[in-house]
Amino acid sequence: MLNEERIKLMTRMASYEEREGKKNLAIGSYFRSDYISLQVLKSVICATITFAILCGAAVLYDFELFMQDIYKEDLLISGKKILIFYVAFIAIYAVISYIVYSYRYNRAKKSLRQYYSNLKQLSVLYEEESRK
Repeated sequence: MLNEERIKLMTRMASYEEREGKKNLAIGSYFRSDYISLQVLKSVICATITFAILCGAAVLYDFELFMQDIYKEDLLISGKKILIFYVAFIAIYAVISYIVYSYRYNRAKKSLRQYYSNLKQLSVLYEEESRK
């Protein structure tokens, strides 16, 4: 005999597993600090590459002026300025990444709690069905 409530619950759970369940299960397999640390580390690496590309593009954009001014400027002061911009860029990017990935982790955990609650409910429905 088909239990309509059980079928609806199973359909809802299958739909969740197909859409966001795979991603949330992967996120849920990490501890909070491990997941956020890994994602922030990846973001910092990507931000470093982006910063290098932007600096290279800025130099190439006006290469002639750059070559003329390179002998007039104090390279140590220029290096310190670039380093300060780099640290500020990375810090801002890391803070934003931390906020984004904390939100994603919390949302995934909340979703997984609901999923596990549905699993328990499904188990109870099966037990009730087997007792009859």
